[in-house]
Amino acid sequence: MTKPLILISNDDGISSPGLHRLIDYVHHLGDIVVAAPDGPCSGKSAALTVNAPLRITEHPDYNGAIMRSVSGTPVDCIKIAMHNIVPRRPDLVLSGINHGSNAGNSIIYSGTMGAAMEACMIGIPAIGYSLLSHAIDADFSETEHYIEQITKAVLAKGLPKDVCLNVNFPAKCKIEGMKVVRAADSHWTEEYQQYVDPNGKPFYWLSGKIVNEEPDNSETDLYWLDRNYATVVPSCSNRNAVNALPFMKEIL
Repeated sequence: MTKPLILISNDDGISSPGLHRLIDYVHHLGDIVVAAPDGPCSGKSAALTVNAPLRITEHPDYNGAIMRSVSGTPVDCIKIAMHNIVPRRPDLVLSGINHGSNAGNSIIYSGTMGAAMEACMIGIPAIGYSLLSHAIDADFSETEHYIEQITKAVLAKGLPKDVCLNVNFPAKCKIEGMKVVRAADSHWTEEYQQYVDPNGKPFYWLSGKIVNEEPDNSETDLYWLDRNYATVVPSCSNRNAVNALPFMKEIL
């Protein structure tokens, strides 16, 4: 029988350690094809390239995985992979392992989850994996067991229509377990720092921190990540606010 085909992408680029660890952790579960950006694309969300060419570059195989980089965004990677890289429709798309959190409202900005959402929208089960560390030498070893467990379950059972998974792991600790929860209500504050260039003109650098608006709510991802648990958040690619239809019909 044909092995499952797993397409892997990310937003940190083809050379990121997190991507290579993800391949290491799932290579035995199927045939692996990688289509990742040729450089960092954090914060690209669902951006795609328009009015510019996309180029595909071949790289040496890694741990049995076919490696390709794309001169575009994570969404571009999924789209061009479906058009010109994978030999058949993938059974599963994985994105990550991201260097940094995609918990709370960070999913809105996430290139990691942009790739997962793109796969979800075309009906392919998809999972985004993230570790709460930006360090280039981050230790991913605690995530291996959970990545294998989640990936196996989704390969076997699939996911509901229009649903993908946003999985986050605490860093620099022993992971105590795993919780299936919702994303915490949160926002970013102090988002930019101002500096002055040598010509005396101000410029701004993205910074800030995430603020959990419900820190004591045990139904949320930020609550459990703070307690050294991995979190699994089912996320929806269909952004219709169906619950708001009666209200909008009333006021309009």
